[in-house]
Amino acid sequence: MGIKNRLERIAAAGVGVVALTAPAVIWVSPAHAAGIPAVCTFRTTNGNFLTAVDGGGHGTDGVRTTATTAGAFEQFTLVPAGDNIHFGFRTSNGHFLTAVGGGGRNTDAIHADATTLSTWEEFRSFSHPDTIQTIDGHFLTAVGGGGRTTDALHTDATAVGSWEVFQISCTH
Repeated sequence: MGIKNRLERIAAAGVGVVALTAPAVIWVSPAHAAGIPAVCTFRTTNGNFLTAVDGGGHGTDGVRTTATTAGAFEQFTLVPAGDNIHFGFRTSNGHFLTAVGGGGRNTDAIHADATTLSTWEEFRSFSHPDTIQTIDGHFLTAVGGGGRTTDALHTDATAVGSWEVFQISCTH
């Protein structure tokens, strides 16, 4: 079941979440519009979670895919960029994930040390269910399906395979 269907079912149950509508558009729930941010976790195809090392603040290898449970370092706050298409992921200590160069890299691709939401920190909404796109349209890849401490993420995929699919869970 795609993220859109899961989020629609959660929303129907009365729990506020960020839900998806048409491709490349984020619909913001009433709770989010009222200033209550969505907090998301991203589980790889192997069952590991994306982790901002130390809660953020690191450049190269600042994001891992080895966690098997979601704690504070595995939670990212969804921050709209203001156009209902792009958004940032703020780490637990206030940094933003960065797709180095805007995407298209297979080494040193994701950092977690930006202090502001600028272009390289903007990601596109989930235009393909359960995927994340960089600002230049490449897909985020959990190398090997997850489970890595170094070179854990790439941003050079132009098509969706199993390593580009994440189980995305967002709550308020």
